[in-house]
Amino acid sequence: MNFFEATQKLKKYGQEHVLQYFDELTDSQKEQLLNQIDITDFSIIEMCKNKEEVATKGKITPLDAMQLDEIDRRKDEFYAIGMDAIKKGEVGAVLLAGGMGTRLGSDNPKGMYNIGETKDVFIFERIIKNLQDIVDLSGVYIHLFVMTSDKNNDSTVNFFKEHNYFGYEPEYITFFMQEMAPATDYNGKVYMESKFKMSTSPNGNGGWFSSMAKWGVLDKVKKNGIKWLNVFAVDNVLQRIADPVFVGATIATNSQVGSKVVKKVSKDEKVGVMCMEDGKPSIVEYYELTDELMDAVDKNGEPAYNYGVILNYLLSVKHLEEILEKEMPLHIVEKKIEYIDENANLVKPQEPNGYKFETLILDMIHLLDSCVPFEVVRNKEFAPIKNKTGVDSVESARALLKENNVEL
Repeated sequence: MNFFEATQKLKKYGQEHVLQYFDELTDSQKEQLLNQIDITDFSIIEMCKNKEEVATKGKITPLDAMQLDEIDRRKDEFYAIGMDAIKKGEVGAVLLAGGMGTRLGSDNPKGMYNIGETKDVFIFERIIKNLQDIVDLSGVYIHLFVMTSDKNNDSTVNFFKEHNYFGYEPEYITFFMQEMAPATDYNGKVYMESKFKMSTSPNGNGGWFSSMAKWGVLDKVKKNGIKWLNVFAVDNVLQRIADPVFVGATIATNSQVGSKVVKKVSKDEKVGVMCMEDGKPSIVEYYELTDELMDAVDKNGEPAYNYGVILNYLLSVKHLEEILEKEMPLHIVEKKIEYIDENANLVKPQEPNGYKFETLILDMIHLLDSCVPFEVVRNKEFAPIKNKTGVDSVESARALLKENNVEL
């Protein structure tokens, strides 16, 4: 993209200020900024004008989960179906690792965080070891696709190389970058974080499949005959990946997506719950749960919205491709955004000062027709690391890892 083309694009969206320092930049900086303008989707900023209408929920009704007792009864059946798919190379895994360890006090990618006590144990390492368990069981390597962001890609790739991919076969690990979205003030004006760089952020966990397509990774998925993708977040160090019983249950029930869930510890626990929305599978976030929904009961007198998602999904590649061309809802999130002021000094705000724009995986699920919520044992598969101490923290994850005989 040249300067004239960039100017025309910015003018269309009222963002001409992005080029205000252009004459002061080096050739390299000019190229970097023009490239960023070229790949940025400014149309999402129009959402600021009607943000009150964005992402409204439809009619919410319960979606029954496949509970532990049924899973246990059919375990052998599910295991055989799932293991057959794995051995045929039909199951791949997608690690969502675009975030940084800021809340843990780290400037590195979150997966690089060391949770060891007597030795080094990195979050990335635990994930690879969990995946290696299935490789050892099946005798087949599972393709792992690692989604990074422009903020952490180089660090992540180098970290894997430095640690020899934690013993995993490098040819089965593919890195790709998540698409970025601009960050704006409350009036929809894009913030600049330097004279030659707009302030951007990853476009949410719903952008993983479109990013795979954009970077040509989807071609690799299809070339290798992968029919199912197990997508999961970086911060849960206990989760089972490409779990054959989970895979088998999803296939056996003819579901387009399987979702691992845990029974909530309380009706107001801060986790999203599986549900039906206007007759299609969906997730209602904890802050959207009304008292009426929290108090609702099923035919057995149990809470009707009692199973929280842990961001571990198995999705059909065929059906993902079908929804690829559909427009994903965008969510506006109020955030603290660093920016340069009128004197080009960097400002680090203490309070939220604008919007970031995200797509969410829950909206992908709502575009599909069928889902099986698959219950797992919380203490065996759910150890998220979101904080340094307290709930869902490094401390709580360490305790759960020890409970599951993981040496730290």
